[in-house]
Amino acid sequence: MQRYFVAREQLEPGLVRLTGDDAHHLVKVMRAGPGDEFICSDGCSREVLAKISSIDRGLVEAEIVRELPMDSEAAVEVWIAQSLPKGDKLETVIQKCTELGADRFIPFISERTIVSYDEKKESKRLARWDKIAKEAAEQAHRNRIPGIDSPLSWKQLLKLVPEADLGLICYEQESGLSLRPQLAELFRRGEQGQASHGGRGPRPRVLVLVGPEGGFAAKEVQEAVDAGCASVSLGRRILRTETAAMAALTCIMYESGEMGG
Repeated sequence: MQRYFVAREQLEPGLVRLTGDDAHHLVKVMRAGPGDEFICSDGCSREVLAKISSIDRGLVEAEIVRELPMDSEAAVEVWIAQSLPKGDKLETVIQKCTELGADRFIPFISERTIVSYDEKKESKRLARWDKIAKEAAEQAHRNRIPGIDSPLSWKQLLKLVPEADLGLICYEQESGLSLRPQLAELFRRGEQGQASHGGRGPRPRVLVLVGPEGGFAAKEVQEAVDAGCASVSLGRRILRTETAAMAALTCIMYESGEMGG
């Protein structure tokens, strides 16, 4: 069933109003008409099943049939910090990692970042990234749309490490630490915390740092470790930067039990 995210003011008691691209997509692309149903969410606290009652010049009004549970988000909160890659690779990371369950994307500039970031184009680029995340969240039946930060410097990124329960920097030359033991320890602590709080503990937060096409410089890895990250390997094969983010996130979701781990 088709799903749309809307602003809170569009989701009223007993009524939903779709406008703009969402209304056009529902009516013109999906060929929906009066009596057809769709799912609508404010991306925060409400998700409803709605039935179309009227269509008029780019406005769709729908009667709320019933409230739906907000239960499709992962048990772990994952922030993907991705060094800006070339071309549209970041768009791929945002789309696929949104589908997999990432909560936040943090683009950043590191020593070996190849692209020249143009701040004048920032608002247009952020708008496109937000649109990609919204559409991917709708397709994946997420309850929320991941947040996307404006690109940070390396030093600004490191200041976020203490906000996570576990910080991981993916480093192709790491030979000692793998991802799984770090995650196992995190989830063990989380289970103990939930037990002591009656099972109502907060979701553990994992920050994953992924380098650009040329990888991280050795000094950056050390700086990340000094800031509180664990340097981890994603295996013996060298992954593309966009593949690394997806692989790390998939491992995290599996180990947390989201994919049967």
